[in-house]
Amino acid sequence: MSDIEVPSAAEGVPGLSQWQRIVNTFTAPSKTFEDIKRGNRSWWMPFIISILAGYVLFAGITLKIGWAQVAENMVHLNPAVEESLAQAPAAQREGTLKGMHYGTEIGFAVNPILVLAIVALGSLLLMGTINFVFGGKATFGSIFVVWMYAGLPGIIKALLGSVVIFAGMAPESFNLNNFAPTSIGAFLTQPETNAALYKFASWLDGTTIWTMILLAIGIASVAKVKRGAGYITVFGWWTLGLLVSVGWAAIHG
Repeated sequence: MSDIEVPSAAEGVPGLSQWQRIVNTFTAPSKTFEDIKRGNRSWWMPFIISILAGYVLFAGITLKIGWAQVAENMVHLNPAVEESLAQAPAAQREGTLKGMHYGTEIGFAVNPILVLAIVALGSLLLMGTINFVFGGKATFGSIFVVWMYAGLPGIIKALLGSVVIFAGMAPESFNLNNFAPTSIGAFLTQPETNAALYKFASWLDGTTIWTMILLAIGIASVAKVKRGAGYITVFGWWTLGLLVSVGWAAIHG
């Protein structure tokens, strides 16, 4: 886990430190991904930074909003669930709210495990697509590391959300689905907005799209294919997820 990488024997180019790679992810991403392609694959620093930013948000929600309030807000923002619970016995309503409360809180608390699992599964999916569809030569490890660095814009969203919370957001107005003003959905009102439209607008998140662009550049680099193949791979899966999510909202919203 040394911060300074061993020089690449194959190309005779000194490896970047993890801090250099982190800075270059924002300023010159190609340098970061070329360094990863050369075999310098330490990923723990961006992982730790992202997790710390997530825990700052977790602390803000815990201290300023409260997870019981988060559960109440989730119910209020879903008219179908709110109507169902309004007609349910008091004990059932209380049990459902407690389940949502503790389930959401625990989900945030174990975020590092969830992140590792999501990145691992996503890396397998991207590796299969870029290699078998576009003839790439990427390894699972290289894509995994690329994803860790490409995910760094997410810290901006977590920190912006934390600032909004600590600045005095009314707990009753907190929306866990749009906790930071980084997507179009964050500026729409729920449940007044059509569910499918709201879901579509929420997917149009600046930090997420930034991450997708970085991920596309990165996997194209490590797979040794044209960037267009990286963009098609990443945004193809992103578009599929968008369509499924919006379709589900249209049906069940």
